[in-house]
Amino acid sequence: MNGRFAISMHILTLLAKANGEWLTSEFIAGSININPVLVRKEISNLRNRGLVVSREGKNGGSALAKPASQIQVSDVFLATRQGPFLGSSRNTPNPACPVGRQINKHLDNLYQEAEVALIQKLGDSTLDEFSRRFD
Repeated sequence: MNGRFAISMHILTLLAKANGEWLTSEFIAGSININPVLVRKEISNLRNRGLVVSREGKNGGSALAKPASQIQVSDVFLATRQGPFLGSSRNTPNPACPVGRQINKHLDNLYQEAEVALIQKLGDSTLDEFSRRFD
């Protein structure tokens, strides 16, 4: 897991708190304390996932594509996921060992079950509910 989920949640929370006002990537980057180029990259991903809209120009910026109450936190997780949540084994265990020959299969199942549970839990809350914690 990398920092994309945290950055995207920060971006979306700022947009939720902006009440429809268009926020620039420079403003957002100042809040996150990262380079605006990284913000624009995440905004592009969020836009491709239907969570953000953007406009260019003097009065440009980004805003939520739909109400925060319609964005599940799990939507953000799925938009930023780059691979298995818990990763995967990098070694090849001994196939002659009764544990070694089955460990990766059972770990993969365990990881998949954990990720499903995480997505379900994140789906229990919306961006609106999360952003209200900042009032």
